[in-house]
Amino acid sequence: MSRPAGRGPRRLTRWWRRRSLRTRLTVIAATAIAVSVFMAFQVASELLDWELRDTAEEQLRADSRVLATTAQRAGLAQVRLPPYPGSGRLVRVILPDGSTRTPAGQPALPPVSEHAWRVAQGASADLMESDDSDDGYLVYTLRAGDGAVQVARVADDSPINQFGFGMLLIGLLCVVGGALVGRTVARTGLAPIDRLTAAAVRVAHTRELDADIPDEGGGEIRRLIQSINDMLAALRDSRLAQRLLAEDAAHELKTPLTSLRLNVELLIRLDRRGTLDSALPAESRTRLLNDLGAQVAELSTLAAELTDLARGDVSDENTELLDLADVVGAAATRARSRVPDIEVALDVTSVWVSGRPAALQRAVLNLVDNAGKWSPADQPVQVRLRAEGASAVLEVDDAGPGIDAADVPRVFDRFYRADSARALPGSGLGLSIVQRVVDAHGGRVTVARSARGGALLRVGLPAAAPPAPAARLTDGEGTAVR
Repeated sequence: MSRPAGRGPRRLTRWWRRRSLRTRLTVIAATAIAVSVFMAFQVASELLDWELRDTAEEQLRADSRVLATTAQRAGLAQVRLPPYPGSGRLVRVILPDGSTRTPAGQPALPPVSEHAWRVAQGASADLMESDDSDDGYLVYTLRAGDGAVQVARVADDSPINQFGFGMLLIGLLCVVGGALVGRTVARTGLAPIDRLTAAAVRVAHTRELDADIPDEGGGEIRRLIQSINDMLAALRDSRLAQRLLAEDAAHELKTPLTSLRLNVELLIRLDRRGTLDSALPAESRTRLLNDLGAQVAELSTLAAELTDLARGDVSDENTELLDLADVVGAAATRARSRVPDIEVALDVTSVWVSGRPAALQRAVLNLVDNAGKWSPADQPVQVRLRAEGASAVLEVDDAGPGIDAADVPRVFDRFYRADSARALPGSGLGLSIVQRVVDAHGGRVTVARSARGGALLRVGLPAAAPPAPAARLTDGEGTAVR
């Protein structure tokens, strides 16, 4: 059964990815040196072979010229050929009749080739050729008289082999040395990474986010360490915010829960004794039940605001182009349905923004609810919306006592309530949610004193180009919502 194509490369890729960076660098360094040594060996071998062959050919030509000169003087048939000494060059005389003469004791040369016969017959002056036999002769043929002389040499590959063996040893040493150097360089270069990893592991195991990782190294390592320290700082801030949120939530939940528990326990005790009707007149019982309903409503509102605040972002809804006047009108209507006694006077102009409708409506509703707590019964909450340059400006003011200068810096803090607001219903989360929504939309919310003496909360949001150039007035512009 054949293996699926590509399984081998994928397996090798998986194996390579499982190796550590230090191992990868070591392998890459050793491989690079091995390839470099191999390429250098190939080039040097070719150069050495070319140089040795050129030297051998020049020597054969010189020996052939000496032998040809002697043969021309004495004649090809009478020239003296000394006995073969046992090593060195090989000679052969080609006579005009096609026969040959060789020194006594000399090994047999390959047969005279057709091209060599042509030299002997005068077709060409000389010829350098290589023999393909096992001995590998290099033969040079030179025209002499009516025939030719040949000088041959056995091709000697021993210098090349010795050079190759030496290069192999050098290559192995270079590869081993390169691997060691690569390992050392990798270990030295990755030492900050190792310390960074150890610090991150320590933070993960101990859950301690207070200790910053020492800033060492340079370039990419320093930027990485700074990024991780910034991340730890953000985690510390997030943990602190979570702890403060939990502590503040527990504190705010304690009061309504205590009151609710006492009232419920009172009803349970009276009911168990059978004295509920006698001990608690109808008017008192109605007042107690209303208190229970108000406390439950307060707890529900607080739970909803805590959930909204703990999400970390404004909403999951998408950003869209919308008319802020419609959002303000819808928020005023909701405020009227929640608190029938509240009176809202709208003075709004169509201003388009890019935002999340539900989040913006919740912010406007919180502003109106907050103003409604302080406005006297005969004074409406005034809501104004207009365009100022490239911004949409929303103002909500009331005729209440206003915000003390000492409370202004903390008015948008979570759960913060001024001393004068302790007796009023609320969780202290409304304005905090407003600020978060406005910040998420790239705007700004500020607080000041209204011309009527109360609080003036101003929201500025980036305006957007409307889908149609004509501005319009909302249906409730200039009217009061009762």
